[in-house]
Formats: sequence, C-alpha cells, structure tokens
Amino acid sequence: MRYFMLLMSLFVFTVFTHAQELNCTVNINSDQVQGTNKSVFNTLQKSVSELINNRKWTELTYANSERIECTMNIIVKKVDADIFTAEIQVQSRRPVFNSSYNSTLFNFKDNDYVFNYKEFDQLEINANTITSNLTAVLAYYVYLIIGYDMDSYSRLGGTPLFQSAESIVNAAQGSDLGKGWKAFETNKNRYALINNILDEAFKKYRNFFYEYHRLGLDEMSTNATNARGRIADGLPLLREANRARPSAIVISSFLDAKNDELINIFSKASTKEKTEAVQILSDINPTQTSRYEQMLK
Repeated sequence: MRYFMLLMSLFVFTVFTHAQELNCTVNINSDQVQGTNKSVFNTLQKSVSELINNRKWTELTYANSERIECTMNIIVKKVDADIFTAEIQVQSRRPVFNSSYNSTLFNFKDNDYVFNYKEFDQLEINANTITSNLTAVLAYYVYLIIGYDMDSYSRLGGTPLFQSAESIVNAAQGSDLGKGWKAFETNKNRYALINNILDEAFKKYRNFFYEYHRLGLDEMSTNATNARGRIADGLPLLREANRARPSAIVISSFLDAKNDELINIFSKASTKEKTEAVQILSDINPTQTSRYEQMLK
C-alpha cells in the first residue's frame, strides 16, 4: 500500500525503483473552438501530459504500480491569438485495500483558466518565479492531488504538498495571471480551496478524511459493519466544519467526490445509521437531499 511506501521513502535504502508520482490522463477538448488549427491542441495535450507525468514533484519514492491515478480535462472555450480561455476539471482516485474498487479523492472544476500558449512552447516550472498561468495552475493541482493522496494514507500527511500549493497561490497573487488566485474574488477559487485545507478550523475534517479511507474504506473487506460505523462516526465533523465556515469549498468538494460513494455505503447500513447519515448530509448540502434519501429506499 502507498502508506507503506511513504514510510519507506524516509530510508536511504529501498527495494523500490524511483518513479514519478502521477499517472495522469490529460484531455484537451477544443470542440467549442472553430476555425483554429487543431494540431495546436494535440501538441498542447502532449506537452501537458509529459510535464505532469515525467516530472518528479517530490522526494518520495514511488513504484510504478503506486503512481496516483488522475485525470485533467481541459475544455477550451475560446482562442484569441495565443490566449486560451478554458476550464479545467481535475479528479484523482486511489485503490481501496483488498478490492478492485478505486475511490475518488478529489473532484474539482475550475472555471477560470486563462493562459498564453504558442504551439511547441516549452512548458517549464520555476519554483522561484511564476510567469505562466498555464503551468502554475497545473502545478497547483498536481500538489493538491498528491496532498489528498497522502492525507488518505496518514493523518495530515499531505501538509507539505498543500503548503507547496499555497506557495504557488502566494506567488501568483503578486503576478498578473488572471482570476482564481486572489482572496475575495469568490469563495470557490484556488485561493479559497487551499486556504480551507490549511485552515485550523478544518483540521478535524482532514483527520476524518484519513479515517474515512484508512479506517473505513480500507477495512470494508475485513468488517464492513465496523468500517461503516467509523465513517458514520465522522460525519458530524463534516457538519461541524460546514457550520463553522458555511458553504466552505473544501467540504463541498469532498461531497462532490463522495456523494455516490456515501449513498452506496449507507444503503447497506442499519435504519438508524441511514437516517442519521441522510439528516447530516442533507443539512450540509440541502440541494442534494433527494439523492441522499435514496439510502432509505
């Protein structure tokens, strides 16, 4: 399991080969763009994929089989000269122990992705200076993907990666890179998300995130009742965090990733657990009440 790999990476000697962290499928959708040479999108897709998958983002040791499965779908809405107006949907997942099931860890749609690109531009990331919104956004989400993965295997294990994402946000605020990086633009942008994740008010939520995966999902094959109980015990923490910061993006992002999974988990629960789960989740996300009530059928 990757948690074991993360621990072993602290040692000098390891039996595992060094490999990049991500196995990311990158898609560039240009269906909304008319009259533009389509080869530029193919070149961009290849360059983004190579940057994400071939770069080593951390000092951790991963085996090829341990690389994090994820997708980045970039939907280009308009191209004006070399300026691309797009949105990006990012999703990551991790395997559940002793099963063939992969659990979605992160699912986020970013509607404010505007960047400059010329075909065959070299995509580079400078840790000290941010000059490209194209690569800054990609690096930000890479660190979030790895951070969420590490949080699912060890308590608050993703903090160093989240701090790297925060550093990108801080650097971007001093640059003219466009929307998504600054406070008070909206409570659902890149700034708001990383601010939530590292906010002390959401520390209990992050502990629940670990317990949900390691003590809940990973234990389902051993004792489904106890594992489900662990998840049920943590649901009030989601409500508590949401009440402390109403409509917090980190909580709504969690539910975007987990709604179907939660419905499936509690559909097999006792009537008491089902009822409590529906009440808590509906309180947090009332627009999805009808979906949560599927558990009761």
